[in-house]
Amino acid sequence: MQQAEDFRTEARTLAALLDPIPEADFRRKTQFKGWSIDDVLGHLFMFDVAALETLEGEAAFSAFFAPIQTALNAGQSLRDAQQPWLDGLAGRALFQRWQTNAEALADAYGAADPKQRVKWAGPDMSALSSITARQMETWAHGQELFDLLGQTRVETDRIRNIAHLGVATYGWSFLNRGRPPIAPPPHVRLTAPSGALWEWNDADSENRVTGSAVDFARVVTQVRAFEDTGLVLRGPGARRWMEIAQCFAGPPEEPPKPGTRHRLRN
Repeated sequence: MQQAEDFRTEARTLAALLDPIPEADFRRKTQFKGWSIDDVLGHLFMFDVAALETLEGEAAFSAFFAPIQTALNAGQSLRDAQQPWLDGLAGRALFQRWQTNAEALADAYGAADPKQRVKWAGPDMSALSSITARQMETWAHGQELFDLLGQTRVETDRIRNIAHLGVATYGWSFLNRGRPPIAPPPHVRLTAPSGALWEWNDADSENRVTGSAVDFARVVTQVRAFEDTGLVLRGPGARRWMEIAQCFAGPPEEPPKPGTRHRLRN
């Protein structure tokens, strides 16, 4: 699957950002819920391992994820729930383990049947959707690390996978909040980093989202408020979607408030 190579490149891009930082910087806090770089890497590492386990079958995934789910059901946050599993792993040691596992994950999914059904914490999905979700989460959590370190990521057209996931989860963003999706789905017209134009849904829709693919991906992954992007919205469905867009599984999460997520100056 090309998506497996896109995930590999996403992980390597993030690794290149973090490779030069000193050990102490892994404890620096990001703009995302006060998570540190260690917290972000621990989160990515744990769910990358989960994605490897699920290729082995439902039993392997369930055995791995059961204690994490128990902690979440008890009211713990994701950050707290991952600590027993990490067992003190942090800093450069965690960074290296995450890198090694990410390469193994890309290899495994590159050899997998894209249509294979795999178990997950939310609904079951295809292997293709699973590795696309891993790229999305690596890119999204990577954004807070690029922001923290005052760096600008060089984007490429592999971001199309994330944009497509954002479009595909239009209905989910509403249903996850107990609301019916506003029909019809907005026409989405995005400009890729290469300058190519990507389009989804009926071009005659009264609802429309236009702008850069990077801005759109930032909104649907909730790393930016839509007001802080150059997206142009037409119609009530488009605006309401961008107010609540969520392309990742789990309970409803509130997008960041305008002005609260941005690249810092170092």
